[in-house]
Amino acid sequence: MNQEEDKIEESAEKLINSAVVSHQEQTFLQKFSAIFFDFLKMAILAVITIGLVRYFLFKPFYVKGQSMEPNFHENDYLIIDELSYRFRPPERGEVIVLHSPSNSDYYLKRVVGLPGERVKIDNNKIIIYNETHPEGVLVEEIYLDQKTTGSLVQTLGADEYFVLGDNRGASYDSRRFGPVKKEEIVGRAWLRGWPLNKITKFSIPNYNL
Repeated sequence: MNQEEDKIEESAEKLINSAVVSHQEQTFLQKFSAIFFDFLKMAILAVITIGLVRYFLFKPFYVKGQSMEPNFHENDYLIIDELSYRFRPPERGEVIVLHSPSNSDYYLKRVVGLPGERVKIDNNKIIIYNETHPEGVLVEEIYLDQKTTGSLVQTLGADEYFVLGDNRGASYDSRRFGPVKKEEIVGRAWLRGWPLNKITKFSIPNYNL
């Protein structure tokens, strides 16, 4: 009789232990599932956030060609700020990315002339005529060690900009394709992230205008 009671108690204990283990396994699975789904939600939100930032605010841009040398070189990795120009117009001296007027490419150029101004290039010099300087003023570009070739006079419209490449002898720019409209400008070069020894946050040059 005692042996039968022992067997019954042993069976009951096994059932209890099995139920405890099963409960622990279920609790672990529930915790794991909660953690997994929390991680999944965070990952999805992170991807959406990065996508929105990249699409609407900042975009990477690789420099191609030599038109902006010596200040920008082939394969420089730039971060383009697409937000600022939604709240203010481009400023003289800023380096911008713009849609090509003739194909699907993008150009990297520097803003030299602003809306409503008259730009004159003559004798390797750039002269700006505006309300502040109706008689004209010479543009002094401290970031260049070369002359601006060409000869032209261009009056800019209310939403037009005159852009030039820093490599004035080898740049396809407003001297060839004319003024750039505001709607064609993608954004401004904000940061150079590569190469590592040339990481730079860009600032606007000081002019005498």
